[in-house]
Amino acid sequence: MVNYMGIRVYVKCQSVIFVSSVFKSNFSCPLMMIYVHIPFCRQKCLYCAFYSLPQKSVADIDTYVDTLCSEMAQRKDEIGTEHAKTLYFGGGTPSLLTPPQLSKILDTLHRCYDLSQLEEFTFEANPEQLTKEYLHEIKTLGVNRLSIGVQSFSDADLKLLNRRHTAQQAVQAVKTAQDSGFDNISIDLIYGIPQSDNWQSNLAIVETLDVQHLSCYSLTLEHGTAYAKLVEKVKIQPCDEEMVISQYNTLIQWAKQNGFEQYEISNFCKSGRHSRHNSGYWDGTRYLGFGAAAHSYGGTRRQWNVADIAAYIKGVKNGTPFSESEELTAADLFNEYVMTALRTAKGVEKSVSERRFPTFAQLFAEKARQFVQRGLLTDDGTAFRPTQKGLLMADGMAAECFV
Repeated sequence: MVNYMGIRVYVKCQSVIFVSSVFKSNFSCPLMMIYVHIPFCRQKCLYCAFYSLPQKSVADIDTYVDTLCSEMAQRKDEIGTEHAKTLYFGGGTPSLLTPPQLSKILDTLHRCYDLSQLEEFTFEANPEQLTKEYLHEIKTLGVNRLSIGVQSFSDADLKLLNRRHTAQQAVQAVKTAQDSGFDNISIDLIYGIPQSDNWQSNLAIVETLDVQHLSCYSLTLEHGTAYAKLVEKVKIQPCDEEMVISQYNTLIQWAKQNGFEQYEISNFCKSGRHSRHNSGYWDGTRYLGFGAAAHSYGGTRRQWNVADIAAYIKGVKNGTPFSESEELTAADLFNEYVMTALRTAKGVEKSVSERRFPTFAQLFAEKARQFVQRGLLTDDGTAFRPTQKGLLMADGMAAECFV
């Protein structure tokens, strides 16, 4: 992952910094999260470094869905009787699933896991697939939060990014979702797009849509992406850092003026409408991840499935290993807490660090004072919180505080 202007950014919601794993012996928490990865797309976006492949046929997804259900059944004993508080379908493009395919996955989840206390069910979707009929079907199946991959309301930007939808389809998708009864909608936007001056107009359109959540990411150079290759061949020139910072600061001011709370570097919400699932990642909540390239976290261990659909399907079918795992040390856990906490509005809470990491809490406090003096952190006695300037330096500050 490439740091840009001090911000580590992710273009998708599974875009979690610390992917991890789960084993039954690690589950002491009565609540957890479930993530389901759908690694298919109609076409690969210019910037995307997440594991996904172009869909070739309906049969591809049918086989994958069957495998997902088998994995869920095989792993049902890992968590005992604990119940899930959030469910998240990410990708790739989950909205490529047909309602029967989604229903099959959900039926398996309900049989194998306790979803009776589910608070949030997020479903990532592309605008061109959100028809009135499709929205009705997924709402009936329990989806109560949509994450729509808009990226830009400019057709020129969308063409450059290799997106399939148009600006008009993006606006219409949000309105159709609202007309279909969805009242918890998030949209993704990208800033720092080369040769584009549409950032302010993008935000102006958001004002008219009455959405509850906004995730905004800087276009970054990720190794192996089409964007990185074009830059390497000097066929496209990235935005300079000053422009990216200016657009980010414009975003911050716009959010304040329009009733959006910034609760993480890239995430903004109306009151009470933060992503409970993504917030769980940052808070260290345990979670199960299903599917190729999906990750799980069990408190002291992390696990990741192979990022290869064919190998994943073969492993699940034959009962052979399809994942790797590692044990986390106390230092690993502390470093991950600092990295994630400094990206959020809550910051590093003293009560949390002292309770969870008594060995390292004082050491962090001593290192953090230099950032307070430089105006990058504040210290109100309860937490070290990043300032607006500090958010731009969050990863760098965290690295200096690692043990």
